[in-house]
Amino acid sequence: MKPLSAAICTFRKQLANVVLALACVSGAMASELTILSEEWPPITFSNNKVPDGMAVEVVNAIQARLGNPQAIAMVPFARAYSLLLSTPNIMQFTIGRSDEREKLMTLLGPIAIAKTQVFTRKGNAARLIALGDAIHKLPIGTYRHSIFSKTAESQGFTAIELAATPQITANMLMRGRVEMWVDGSLAIPAILKEAGYSIDDVEPVMTLDSLELYLAFSPGTNGQTINAWEKALRDMKQDGTFGRIHQKWLGREPVPLETRRLGLNPR
Repeated sequence: MKPLSAAICTFRKQLANVVLALACVSGAMASELTILSEEWPPITFSNNKVPDGMAVEVVNAIQARLGNPQAIAMVPFARAYSLLLSTPNIMQFTIGRSDEREKLMTLLGPIAIAKTQVFTRKGNAARLIALGDAIHKLPIGTYRHSIFSKTAESQGFTAIELAATPQITANMLMRGRVEMWVDGSLAIPAILKEAGYSIDDVEPVMTLDSLELYLAFSPGTNGQTINAWEKALRDMKQDGTFGRIHQKWLGREPVPLETRRLGLNPR
């Protein structure tokens, strides 16, 4: 039988090992990435309740390379964006790059490049364009917390109507609740189709800017996690995997082959 002092020493060592193991488990749980996206076809959307789309396929390919089985949660943009700004280890995609957002998060990409375009109902564009600067006083719709609302505001629009989703905004336009709708060019046709309309029911009024779309990581996200995602994306762009996914979904749209890491948590 061991002396009491030896038994106590052995117990303390075992307890220390248990505490260390629990700390490791806790650390792993704390660094687990929560992945969020939204209904913004064809970039991100639900297909029979399963996440699908160009950026979803890119994210899934990165996850396969990293051995990350984490499911993608499809939630309203505003809810995801609120979590992105307030909770560590959140990744939301896709996020439009802006100087303001670079101060709030880490951006990895670009994944795609869209034009920020203003649309109106078919046959209405000529009348609106003829108004000149007065056009900026007319109601224009987009969805809450989107970069499109910030862009419209920076371009002088003053009557910006915000909805929960792009699909609601499309309905607002077609039912005459707003005169114009601002969104990303890549998503306009699919959003209209989902809302029960087609691209032939609208026409462009103007293009406000070009918009790069990124994967966004929240403040406090594990730096090694971001490093791993960056390497996987860079490798995909170099070996042709990214280009094939991009072409499959976006056809002849320009493929952004450079990989940049912007904002917080720089290398």
